[in-house]
Amino acid sequence: METIPKLIHWYHSIVFMLVMGVIMGVVVYFGGDNNGILLDHIIEDSEKVENIDLFKSCDFFSGNWVYDNISRPLYKEQECSYLTDAYACEKFGRKELKYQFWRWQPHGCDLPRFNGTALLEKLRDKRVVFVGDSLGKNHWVSLLCLIDSWILEPSHKVAEWHDSLITFKASEYNVSIDFYWEPLLVESNCDNPIIHRESDRIMKIESIEKHAKQWIDADMLIFDSYTWWLESNMTLLWGSFENPDRTYVESGKVRRYEMALKTWSDWLESHLNRTKTRIIFTSLSSQHYNGEDWGKAMGENCFNETEPILKAAYWGDATHKELMRTVESAVQDLKDKSFKIEILNITQLSEYRKDGHPTKYKRHWTPVTEDELANPVKYADCAHWCLPGVPDVWNEILYAYILYII
Repeated sequence: METIPKLIHWYHSIVFMLVMGVIMGVVVYFGGDNNGILLDHIIEDSEKVENIDLFKSCDFFSGNWVYDNISRPLYKEQECSYLTDAYACEKFGRKELKYQFWRWQPHGCDLPRFNGTALLEKLRDKRVVFVGDSLGKNHWVSLLCLIDSWILEPSHKVAEWHDSLITFKASEYNVSIDFYWEPLLVESNCDNPIIHRESDRIMKIESIEKHAKQWIDADMLIFDSYTWWLESNMTLLWGSFENPDRTYVESGKVRRYEMALKTWSDWLESHLNRTKTRIIFTSLSSQHYNGEDWGKAMGENCFNETEPILKAAYWGDATHKELMRTVESAVQDLKDKSFKIEILNITQLSEYRKDGHPTKYKRHWTPVTEDELANPVKYADCAHWCLPGVPDVWNEILYAYILYII
C-alpha cells in the first residue's frame, strides 16, 4: 500500500523538475542581467492564473473592517505629493489617527496587495479619466497618493491643471491618470471647478458634449455622480443659459437622474469605442450626518467618531437606494449592448466608516462663524474622506479589477 504514495511523490517530483527545467532554459536562453526580472514575471504570471478564478468568484464588497496597524496605512499623509487640503485631516489638527489603520477584509478571499509598479505597467500607454464631483476627486487623489512612492524620480511624475481637467502623467510608463470636474454629468451652472456652490442648481439635461469631448479618447473612464443628485432644489433646463426663451421644469430626484443617465448613455452609444474603453461607475459614497442612524442623539453626526459601525449590513437612512438602482439599470443596459462596464460598489463598505470623515479637520473654503467654532457639529464635513483612509480601499478593489478581472 505504501507504493502508491511513493509513486505519486515521484511523479510530482519529476513534473516539478521538468517545469523548473523549462523555466531555467528560458532564463538561460534570454541570458544577461534580466534573468531575475524574467523569473519574477514568470512567477507573477503563474500567480495571476491561480488568482483569476478566485477573484471572479469573490464578492469584494461583502466583508468587514479589521484594525491593522501593521500593514496600514498604505502611505503617510505628509509624504503624498498630491494630497489636497480638503482631505488632509492630520495636517489640519486631527490627533486621533485610528481611521488610517482599518483594512477591508472581504468574506472568502483577500484583496491583492497594492503594487504601484504593476498597476502602472498594466496601464502603460493608456489614459484613465475620473469624471465626477469632489468625492470623485477624493477617489482620484487617493490613487495618486498610492502610486506616488512607486515613482522614485520626481521628474517622471507631474500634475497639471487645465480648467476643469487635472492631468497627472507618469512619463516613464506614458500613463495619464486625470480628473475631470463634472458633478452632474450633464452641463449645469455648477461646472466651474472652483466656484460652483449654487443655491439653485440648474442643469441642461440633454447637453453633455461640452464635457464628454474632454474624455472621449480615454482607455478607462471612472464615473462618480451621485451626491449632487440628492439635493431637493434642482431645475432642468431646455435651451441655453443665455436664451430668454429657455424652458425650466421641476422634477423629482429619481426622474431627473434617469434623464441625465439617458443623456450620458446615449452619448456613450454614439461616440465611445466600446472595444477600447472600459467604464467603471462608482456607487454612492456614504454620508454620516444623521447620528440617530447609529444610536446617537438627535442633531449629532460624525464629529468625534473614532470607530467604525460594527453592525453587519448597516445602512443609513440618507443612502438613496432608488438612485443606486437607477444606475444599476443604466449599466446593465449598456452591458447588454456589449459595453465593457462595471459598478464599483463602494456603498456598503463605506457605510460602516462614520469615523473616516474630515469633520472640522480640513481647509474650509468659507469662513467658519463664531457659532460654528463653538459647536463644530454644525459645520462638520461628514461626506468627504480623510486620506489615507476609506478611498484607499476603493482603489485596492479598483486595482484588483484592473489587474485581474476587467
